[in-house]
Amino acid sequence: MRIAFLTAPEGVEQVELTEPWKAVSDAGDEPRLVSTRSGRVQAFNHLDKADTFPVDQVAADASVDDFGALVLPGGVANPDALRMDKDAVAFVKAFFDAGRPVAAICHAPWTLIEADVVRGRTMTSWPSLRTDLLNAGADWVDERVKVCDAAPGTLITSRKPGDLEAFCETFTAEFARFAGAGASAGR
Repeated sequence: MRIAFLTAPEGVEQVELTEPWKAVSDAGDEPRLVSTRSGRVQAFNHLDKADTFPVDQVAADASVDDFGALVLPGGVANPDALRMDKDAVAFVKAFFDAGRPVAAICHAPWTLIEADVVRGRTMTSWPSLRTDLLNAGADWVDERVKVCDAAPGTLITSRKPGDLEAFCETFTAEFARFAGAGASAGR
């Protein structure tokens, strides 16, 4: 199954991209980097520039039908830029409209708020997003990983890089469950 990783051209937290990417690959799935511009994305280790990664597809040209699931890595600047891009927000919302699973870590729920898909869902995030999520209609909990299986689609959220092991184990299991239930998208 092809898994979309959506990032802005600059500001994604490197470990929140690379560890989930490795987990998807190790699970036998195909990770694909989607961004708002072609070229390369600049990752960061907190506030310091880290590696760059090649973009596979631009969000404006991407279709949810090409992917079985979506991963939203964090970093402060990454989701802040994504939530200001109409194509990125529409791409995220399309996964929920299609009932496909989405995994988001750290600050990534900012993009989910902009896509108006958090209302009525129980989720977690970096603590500073608590009020934003509550104001958007979500129920916020302080847990390593939270799976919200409310329709449409499953949402897996996590708080921070320290929770990556649990996050990766949980979302890869949920993605496999979705694929096993007969999902044919992104194959």
